[in-house]
Amino acid sequence: MTRFVFLDRDGTLVRDAGYTHRLADYALLPGVVPALRRLATAGFGLAIVTNQSGIGRGLFDESAYRAFEAHLEADLARQGVVIAASFFCPHRPEQGCACRKPAPGLFFQARDALGAELGASFVIGNDLRDAEAGHAAGCRGAVLIGPEREGPLPPSTLCADSLPDAAEHILRARP
Repeated sequence: MTRFVFLDRDGTLVRDAGYTHRLADYALLPGVVPALRRLATAGFGLAIVTNQSGIGRGLFDESAYRAFEAHLEADLARQGVVIAASFFCPHRPEQGCACRKPAPGLFFQARDALGAELGASFVIGNDLRDAEAGHAAGCRGAVLIGPEREGPLPPSTLCADSLPDAAEHILRARP
């Protein structure tokens, strides 16, 4: 079993253009590459877990998602960052599936496919559902990027300004 950092995609790794799927909209967020390198060097596997309801809404198809994802992973690989795998939910929110965050299904898929030790793994995302899904899956903790959240957060959830700050929180956590 391996510890992982599970990464949301849009708004966490790449600019969120709203149902992001066009290569023309591709833009890595600042500091992503060095932060991911630091996490990998510290012994974390890296995997993407992302809701992609634009597929279920008919705004784009799975091939457009896969082309964007392949471009992201190839760009990161050129810069020395390996993504072990990407897991996505194509369903609309009202479909009530087990894989759409805040449900934990994507994390269970990652556990089974990658041998991820969820209790030693973390989540980084930009939406409360990212932290809720990680908590429901039994992940050790989560870090939400963006403005401070009002109201209760799931246990073991911190807030950070950026992905590099989120990585720093994780790296300071005791093994």
